[in-house]
Amino acid sequence: MSRLSVILIVRNEASRLAATLAAVRFADEIVVVDSGSTDETVAIARRHADTVIETTDWPGFGAQKNRALDAATGDWVLSIDADETVTPALAEEIRAVLAAPRHEVYALPRLSSFLGRPMRHGGWWPDYVPRLFRRGAARFSDDLVHERLVFEGPHGRLSVPLQHESIRDLDQMIDKMNHYTHAGAERLRRAGRQGSLRAAIGHGLWAFVRVYLLRRGFLDGREGFIMAVSSAESAYYRYLKRAYGA
Repeated sequence: MSRLSVILIVRNEASRLAATLAAVRFADEIVVVDSGSTDETVAIARRHADTVIETTDWPGFGAQKNRALDAATGDWVLSIDADETVTPALAEEIRAVLAAPRHEVYALPRLSSFLGRPMRHGGWWPDYVPRLFRRGAARFSDDLVHERLVFEGPHGRLSVPLQHESIRDLDQMIDKMNHYTHAGAERLRRAGRQGSLRAAIGHGLWAFVRVYLLRRGFLDGREGFIMAVSSAESAYYRYLKRAYGA
């Protein structure tokens, strides 16, 4: 069977990294790239991973993931995040696929939780993310945030979901929103797009309508409402930060 490398990029993930890495011990190699953690992340990674790389700069999510990819030596690569878990059932399906692959790239359905609730509406499910690929067949885009896997040709799909603990609590939600909206504003600047209060309000309102009504986020109860408001705030602050020079 082909050798499999699992790659992760991390920063201050000591609270959950051990469990994430323990779940991918079925792989032939684990590569972790850290970007300046100040907690026990690196020490935990060294106990579980085959290769741990420490970096001091932050080139963005896409470029950092490519660093991890460049360090991998397996025939196939599985890219996951520290807040994602490969279940035994998913590990079994991955092994079966690699025994007789029919595609160069595979997308995994991702089931994300928000404040402890698995979200099955609002555009969150099924969230197919290309993560399993033959090394050399794909690379990550250089986006600062919301990077994507770039490849050519059709891809396959797995059936067992990747578990994703997206937002644990409100503090994390606010911190993540601030980080992502800043990166999003920078991406708008690089694309030559302007921001304004009017654009911020318009995009925020549309984000709420899209998530809560059109994509039926209301079916996920109060967490669905909170998620829709969070999506609206993210869009609002992204354009507002662009307007005010973030």
